[in-house]
Amino acid sequence: GEKMDFIDLNSQYNRIKTAVDERIQKVLDNSAYIMGKEVYELEAKLAEYVGREYCLSCSNGTDAMVIPLMALDVKEKDAFYVSSFTFFASAEVVELVGGTPVFIDSDETYNLDPAHLELMINKTIQEGELTPRGIIAVDIFGLVADYEAIEKIAQKYDLFLLSDAAQSFGGSRYGKKSCSFGDVATTSFFPAKPLGCYGDGGAIFTDDEELYKVMESIRVHGQGETKYDNVRIGINGRLDTIQAAVLLEKMNILDAERETKLNIAKIYTERLKENYCVPTFPENCESALAQYTILTKNAEHREKVIAYMESKNIPIMTYYRYPMHMQKAFAYLNYKDSDLPVAEDYSKRAISIPIHAYLTEQDINLICQELNKIAE
Repeated sequence: GEKMDFIDLNSQYNRIKTAVDERIQKVLDNSAYIMGKEVYELEAKLAEYVGREYCLSCSNGTDAMVIPLMALDVKEKDAFYVSSFTFFASAEVVELVGGTPVFIDSDETYNLDPAHLELMINKTIQEGELTPRGIIAVDIFGLVADYEAIEKIAQKYDLFLLSDAAQSFGGSRYGKKSCSFGDVATTSFFPAKPLGCYGDGGAIFTDDEELYKVMESIRVHGQGETKYDNVRIGINGRLDTIQAAVLLEKMNILDAERETKLNIAKIYTERLKENYCVPTFPENCESALAQYTILTKNAEHREKVIAYMESKNIPIMTYYRYPMHMQKAFAYLNYKDSDLPVAEDYSKRAISIPIHAYLTEQDINLICQELNKIAE
């Protein structure tokens, strides 16, 4: 048979085709391709959706983190505590602004482990080489991290908290939406994300007016009162109007798509829990289900499962085959494999299976049936 889609953007487009085409056509007719009115309309809608004062749209999820960090005036010996089991960008941005990342292990939800975080902050203080400055907590696979614990730690040690919600947009924790946590929260609109555009895009959320104004300046080359009055160093970080137009239409189906995915996740959990370690979804948390990730028995078993599923035309993704502390780019920090055992374990055993709102019952049955067959 034909290979199944890991994420079916085509079916999604067909669902909203008329509306999306009209939105894009309007932008083409008005020819305000950069910072057109749709950009401001989107920012207002996003801020209202997550329940924050300010939203600043930007070029991508990485720049969404670079912009607030640039606003902080980071020094070389400033330590930022980052999840190790995540995408490279979350630590890359620390280096880009001149700070030093310190990697934190994961808990049973794949998210940053608050206990290990506090341990590492104390270690930094004792060693006296670096100055604790900030935390970058990442919401892995769509699940909002444990911000009650993380925010407490941030306050206790007076640290800037950035919530990297690239994977969790639409999700929530105790009724509070993803992106409503931290001094700043950021997200990505990369096409495969829970809310994705047709290119690159991102957004930054905050309740701090002063910070918002600085970030707004940084987004466009550090501009002051006018376009040619540059008061600080910035970047070219704008979201283009066509992407804003697409996102405005996609927001209309975001919650409905998530409901569908949550139902699929329930079926997966029920049918796969005998043979795999299924994800932990804490009570009162609604994941955005960017991915549905399970653990195989070991690295060898994982390769067998992947090869078998591929032979059945079912796509399997493995995210973070190397935890960040073992990436070549960070070799100078001298981490060892064993320093973050949980992240290390996940990177050897985790696989993600298709979860999107357009899977058929037949698809779901096939995925479960074949996964169980190879496991046994």
